[in-house]
Amino acid sequence: MQIRVGFEMQYQCAGPTPMILALSIHYSRASDLVRPDHLLTRPAVPVSAYRDLFGNWCSRLVAPPGRFVLSTDALINDSGLPDPVVPEARQVPVEHLPESTLVYLLGSRYCETDLLSDIAWQQFGHGPTGWARVQAICDFVHRHISFGYEHARHTRTAWEVYNERRGVCRDYAHLAVALCRCMNIPARYCTGYLGDMGTEPPYGPMDFAGWFEAYLGEDWYTFDARNNTPRIGRVLIARGRDACDVALSSTFGPNTLERFKVWSDEVAPA
Repeated sequence: MQIRVGFEMQYQCAGPTPMILALSIHYSRASDLVRPDHLLTRPAVPVSAYRDLFGNWCSRLVAPPGRFVLSTDALINDSGLPDPVVPEARQVPVEHLPESTLVYLLGSRYCETDLLSDIAWQQFGHGPTGWARVQAICDFVHRHISFGYEHARHTRTAWEVYNERRGVCRDYAHLAVALCRCMNIPARYCTGYLGDMGTEPPYGPMDFAGWFEAYLGEDWYTFDARNNTPRIGRVLIARGRDACDVALSSTFGPNTLERFKVWSDEVAPA
């Protein structure tokens, strides 16, 4: 199958405003791109690119004063298969984990493992390990949180969402990530496109999605505590310790985001 993905973001800037953007499709999906996700700006400004510490493609630019629009429109091949389910994937003892995974065991800006550790061990310490433990965490988070865009708050942490019991997809991911880390399972936050393919209407407003990956056996596997079911058409943009590492846009100056539109739609065969 092919999926058309893209976005348009309109800013009003008080003056020249440097920006760092994590809006490019992840390099692991580069070979799937039929039409590249080139970043377009109106008015046109110079854009430079670099890879951050987590391997994500990032862009740098300076937005001019006044109205400034960022957009992209890409076409990507996708298998059409749902997220893999591997019940036999085992939990790796900490002493045998690859060094590259260890940073994803530690607390981070939005995932306070120190505050949630006792809760995690009380809730999941006597149950199964490996895949079943991560799924138990997803089941718990899915039940524990009430979803609603009206609940969105960009400063909410895993500890806060545990206590407030409401949030959006990034809050589900942050709480699940923190609980996995408390149980000695490396977990990393992911952001990207996730359309409604394979789901029943009614459909909510389209937005970028947040999910997470857990390290089991010898690989990273996708989990989604918000939807809590394998989904198709997931297109990764960036990975990091939490949303702080994969902010879609970081701006350095006064500005207002006036318009925000995201799309991820299956393209009918010609």
